[in-house]
Amino acid sequence: MFLGTHSPKLDDKGRLILPAKFRDKLAGGLVVTRGQERCLYVFAMDEFSRVAEQLRSAPVTSRAVRDYLRVFLSGASDEVPDKQGRVTIPTVLREYAGLGRDLAVIGTGARIEIWDATAWEQYLAASEQAFSEQAQEVVPGLL
Repeated sequence: MFLGTHSPKLDDKGRLILPAKFRDKLAGGLVVTRGQERCLYVFAMDEFSRVAEQLRSAPVTSRAVRDYLRVFLSGASDEVPDKQGRVTIPTVLREYAGLGRDLAVIGTGARIEIWDATAWEQYLAASEQAFSEQAQEVVPGLL
């Protein structure tokens, strides 16, 4: 499970050093793709295979499904971290997420999200009040 918030930097070649606690799970390969709210999603290869299998069962007769698949899969890039735990973030994905040098890499359970650090701070500030008010609606009986 991926947890926590990390603050790595993007180097001049568009590479990200993965947080040390995530490296073992991602050593065999990963997929980075467009996420929602202009972040990037990073999946371990086995988790991406599971997600892709679920997507295959979606009805392609639905325009919303076709649109989602196009956006989600057209930007997907499979990567293998190097010995230092670095992965290259393709230019098209860096541009999509508006990534600068400073990043926020957050664990969201089954995946990682990569955000521009300023965008993450703005998102968190805008979402914190709703978070505190929605616990019962999102996961009834949790807290």
